[in-house]
Amino acid sequence: MTFRVAMAQLDMLVGDIKGNTQKIIDAAELAKKEHQARVIVFPELTLTGYPPEDLLLRPSLEPRIEQALEVILSTVHDIYVVIGYPRRVNGELFNSAGVIYNGCLLGEYAKQKLPNYQVFDDKRYFVEGSDPLVIDMDGVKVGLSICEDIWHPEPIQLAKDAGAELVLNLNASPFHIEKMGEREQLLHKRAVETQLPIVYVNYMGAQDELVYEGGSFVVNGRGQKMIQAPWYESGLFMADFIIHDDLDSPLGRLQVCEGEVAPVLSTEASVYQAMVLGLRDYIEKNRFKGIVLGLSGGIDSALTLAVAVDAIGADRVQAVMMPYTYTSSMSLEDAEEEANLLGVEYSVLPIESMVKAFTDILAPEFEGYPKDTTEENLQARTRGVTLMAISNKKGYMVITTGNKSEMAVGYATLYGDMVGGYSVLKDVFKTLVFKLCRYRNTLGYVIPERVITRPPSAELAPDQKDEDSLPSYDILDQILQMYIEQDLSAEAIIESQQFDRETVYRVLRLVDINEYKRRQAPTGVRITARGFGRDRRYPMTNGWHIGE
Repeated sequence: MTFRVAMAQLDMLVGDIKGNTQKIIDAAELAKKEHQARVIVFPELTLTGYPPEDLLLRPSLEPRIEQALEVILSTVHDIYVVIGYPRRVNGELFNSAGVIYNGCLLGEYAKQKLPNYQVFDDKRYFVEGSDPLVIDMDGVKVGLSICEDIWHPEPIQLAKDAGAELVLNLNASPFHIEKMGEREQLLHKRAVETQLPIVYVNYMGAQDELVYEGGSFVVNGRGQKMIQAPWYESGLFMADFIIHDDLDSPLGRLQVCEGEVAPVLSTEASVYQAMVLGLRDYIEKNRFKGIVLGLSGGIDSALTLAVAVDAIGADRVQAVMMPYTYTSSMSLEDAEEEANLLGVEYSVLPIESMVKAFTDILAPEFEGYPKDTTEENLQARTRGVTLMAISNKKGYMVITTGNKSEMAVGYATLYGDMVGGYSVLKDVFKTLVFKLCRYRNTLGYVIPERVITRPPSAELAPDQKDEDSLPSYDILDQILQMYIEQDLSAEAIIESQQFDRETVYRVLRLVDINEYKRRQAPTGVRITARGFGRDRRYPMTNGWHIGE
């Protein structure tokens, strides 16, 4: 006898409970009629979308969830529906999963382990559950768990002790580099501990800075991966189990049938797709008409433009070159070539007269002061005003082009090149930017070779190069990764890599004093385990001394 489970790897809209309810119903009907599935499993908090954040505090949440469950109960039949939602019981809110079949709510499970680190704030909203839930589905005893539960041995062991032969794990596990491998190692460990097969169903889509890449998969009781759904693809993916009458079978009564295993993505491929998905969902879910960005002829804006086109199509993207006195002919040529290669609307709007107008007006205020970065910042802020005017007029969202290395040390201008609604490269170090450009060109040549190989420059002063103000990006990014992502002290960084002491202290000081800039930066795609956003919350005003 075969027992088929449909993994519903879907993209929901946070807060759209009615719309999400209809998606659940449609998916359940499709799983039943076209795939002959007996069970369909949705991700964590499917009804609200993930993460709902302080929508969970709204008094109207409870009746909306109750109404949604009633609609599903009265509509979907002849298939077991396992969905996640928030549930209030005796005044306490639980992160729950319910099992629905033929108009009945057969049982509810409350998440036992609540993460409260990195981007997770479960303890702000929820109370921990304590009891397992095992439901008989067509003669198979199925236990439930939710996301963080699988990172600990106790919840799945409780399910096994309660008689579970199979565990369904509902997830909303956001992407970061290396996360895919971590999940596989984790499920291998849990399966080997309990000799139970596990179905891991993950969310797919993006919400603000978080990206969920799907990649739902199934391991057998030996921890071997038997089925792997694609990454970055919405849909229903089937897992078949054979039920044996032989209770003494060494593989257990329930055996996973080997199915399709999606290929592993390279780091560059997974990061690039995360960037595309993050931007696409932000644009579409917020109903922007399109995207406008400043195209400088440099590598960051070139990569950002490619992501924008891959996200929403060339016909909805406008690139604007805003040259000034220090803009090289090379930059003008490269920007035009990038725009032509990608087929976007391209405008050249010189800003010299605008900068002169600002400078003339400010001349009395500047009298007696030498030229400094103020004049450079005027150029960047003029460009920011220009892009925002186009945005207001056309309904296009401005996306910024600064990378994580620059944002870390404040190598960006508030109300200038930081102006925008979303940042594709916010969590991408400069050294990775180069790799991503080369990766994108393997899919189709869109970034001129000269853009990748020329020395980076903001072109705000004569013959300016980034490395005039900063260490080489190879060194800078290593220091930043150790300080930002590992929280290592200056002395620990110096000792670990034998970096120059003065350089390390200067970089760390730049990171610390520019927290105020990052707080005002737009949100952007999170691709590391420690992005600038929900992950890292340092005080802007503080007396912490750099050192040990």
